[in-house]
Amino acid sequence: MLRIFVSFFLVVIMSKSIVFADSIGIYTHRQPFLLEPILQAYTEKTGIEFETVYAPQGLATRIETEGNNTKADLVLTVDVSRIKELADTNLLAPLQSNIINQNVPSHLRDGDDTWTALSLRARIIAVSKERVGQEAISSIEELATPKWKGRVCSRRGSHVYNRAVLASLIAHNGFEEAKKWALGFVDNLARRPQGNDRAQAKAIFTGECDVALMNTYYFGKMKHSKDHPEQREWANAMEIAFINQNGRGQHMNISAAGILKGSKNKQRAREFLEWLTSKEAQTIYTEVNFEYPVNPNASYSEEVASWGMFKMDALPMNTIAELSPDAQKIINEIGW
Repeated sequence: MLRIFVSFFLVVIMSKSIVFADSIGIYTHRQPFLLEPILQAYTEKTGIEFETVYAPQGLATRIETEGNNTKADLVLTVDVSRIKELADTNLLAPLQSNIINQNVPSHLRDGDDTWTALSLRARIIAVSKERVGQEAISSIEELATPKWKGRVCSRRGSHVYNRAVLASLIAHNGFEEAKKWALGFVDNLARRPQGNDRAQAKAIFTGECDVALMNTYYFGKMKHSKDHPEQREWANAMEIAFINQNGRGQHMNISAAGILKGSKNKQRAREFLEWLTSKEAQTIYTEVNFEYPVNPNASYSEEVASWGMFKMDALPMNTIAELSPDAQKIINEIGW
């Protein structure tokens, strides 16, 4: 009887191990509609399933609390500051992948090899097609000039997307100049900061403002929305203005990923990240999510390519993350 019990116990343990080995646990800030097409493609390709927890806030605290008991193998974030927060709290394992290093340029990877970018998005200036036109503005610095008084819309400054923009201005122009810019920008707002990037597009459509900061993939999602025809109207009312083309180039941010130190399945997680940076997966990012590939060998989708080619700012992502606390100080002080 004891022998039967032990045999049964071992079968249960082995079967559980097999299930665990054939799955990858993910914690992520990314919205499900941006991530699920990519996970589905990998499952169809390999048979590997995913256990995914979507959590816009509190992931660092959760991972730190779980430690080696975490069920997650990977964390996927929506910007560089959040992945660096995990690296700085010693929660990420080294990637140790020559494939990732070959696929992703060095300024889009952590210098200590704990994370890599997976996709790029440009935080452009969305302009009213009717009242402004994309030729009317050439740099983000111009948004702080009197010309745009009462014509600018924005989500909260403390949102990671806007904080990264301000961090890049600190890197290029210095703290005091960035603060002056932020004061001028806030003084030009047509309304109090509110909503997400789609809300800024709607405000341009209704005439509440003429220009706004926006990530490019929102433009693509709205333009091709099947469930929300009104969003197609918002997109059709605006144009994309790529900025700082005569200088440093267009500000960029990233989605990023790292392997958790507490992962029990690091090799499988590493293989998945290697695939995510491959031409095959990068094509999904640009065709489905309307993002820009981090792999220079991957092509843009027809829609993304139609927006035009532009010069990207090559500022290291680590620099943006390191200056984000200084950016937040400015945001708090001026009330953006």
